[in-house]
This record gives sequence, structure tokens and C-alpha cells, in this order.
Amino acid sequence: MQEDPANIEDEDGRGTRPRGVYWLPNLLTTGALFAGFYAIVAAIDLHFENAGIAVFVAMVFDGMDGRVARWTHTESAFGKEYDSLSDMVSFGLAPAIVTYQWGVARIAEYGPLWRRLGWLVCFFYAASAALRLARFNSRIATQDKSYFEGLPSPSAAAIVAALVWLASDRTDIGLPGLLLAFVVTACAGALMISRFSFNSFKQVDVSARVRFTHILLVPVAFVLLAIWPPVTLLLVFGGYALSAPAVWIVRRIRRRARGSGPTHA
Repeated sequence: MQEDPANIEDEDGRGTRPRGVYWLPNLLTTGALFAGFYAIVAAIDLHFENAGIAVFVAMVFDGMDGRVARWTHTESAFGKEYDSLSDMVSFGLAPAIVTYQWGVARIAEYGPLWRRLGWLVCFFYAASAALRLARFNSRIATQDKSYFEGLPSPSAAAIVAALVWLASDRTDIGLPGLLLAFVVTACAGALMISRFSFNSFKQVDVSARVRFTHILLVPVAFVLLAIWPPVTLLLVFGGYALSAPAVWIVRRIRRRARGSGPTHA
């Protein structure tokens, strides 16, 4: 009689889950991959608002697949590799191509040098996302789960996508606006490969009690998101991206203030 694969026991008699591919978390990962692919297609078709929204849809699916895998105890090596490849498409290539399609054609009107600068910034972002994911995968076993080393690629993608979404219906952005967009994209890429520590919020206890005033922030956030979605998302993820450098600067200032304090004979 063939042994039930769901009840295989190890040498100590403990039940173990066989290795395999589980459909539910990988279905969600496929949803994130499809959203990233759609963002690229929408950008090629010059539908930049749809492209920006698609990146955020990919973020929703990407945030769900890992949690579903943990809740259902269906984590697998295959799922981790598939999720990483999906992240590269959705949060590495898609934002870079969306920015390229939206900005490079416009900045090229100011000369070939600006055009080269534009596509180099887009490539820098894509390469930074690849390096960020490779570093994360190689250190996942030893890294502190409370913090991310470098800006997470979904957060960097959110900044770029929100910026393009915000400017998708503006045709008179001009050279200063285009330069600002490319500077923001380059900074998002640089923060991904930086050594700054970003809070992962994994230590937050969702079952803990909170103040009533904190609860009021939730409907306010939803109202702002409904009225000005790209502006709200840009401020939220932009603030998160600036949080780690700001903390680092504050700590450096305090450290210098202690070091330059009065000395006693």
C-alpha cells in the first residue's frame, strides 16, 4: 500500500510536509507577474496611468503570496525563487521601462545627450533592483527580520510608478520636471543598493491595542487615497524611502554632538 504523501514521517517520527509546488501562493505570485507584465505593455501603448496602477496591483499580489504561504504552511524553495523572479519583472524591469517610455522620448527633444542620460538612469534602476534582490536572497538566512538592508524593491517601484502616474496627464512638464523625475528614479535605485536599514514592520503586533486617535488615521488615509491616489502614494512611499537616511543623519549629528562635548580635566 502506497504511503500517504501528506503524512510522511521523518526519522524522529515527526510529520513533515513533502517538497512540492503549491498552487495558491504561486497563483498569487503569477498575479503579481502578470500585473508587472501588463505595466510594461501599457507603457509601450502609452497608457501611463494604467501602467502606474498596474505596478501597485503587483505590490498587492506580492504582499499576499508570502503571507498566504506562511498561513497555509505551503512555503517552498520553488515559491521563493519564483517570487524573486516575479519581483524582478514587476519592480525592476516594469518601472524602468515605464519611466523610459514616459520620459526618454520627451527628454530626447532637448538633445541626444539628455536622451542618453535618460535611458542610463532607467538601466541603473533596473540593475539596482537586480542587485538588491540578489543581495536579499543571499543573506535571507542571516539577516535581521526587523529591518531591510536597502530600500525594498516594491517601495522603490511604488515611488517611480506614483510619479509617472501623477504626471501621466501632463504634457507641459518641461525639462526641469523631466530631470526631477529621472533624479527621483536614480535616487530610488541608489537607495535599493544602499546600506541603510529600513524598518520592515514585521515586529508590529496587529492584535495589540492602539489609541483611538491612531485608528482615526485609517479612514483619513483612505479618503486621501480616494481623492489624490498618486499624490498620497508618492508621499507615503517617498517618506518611507527618506526615513532611513534621515535617521542615519540624526544619529550622526547626535554622535558628533556627544564627541564634541565639554571635557573635564
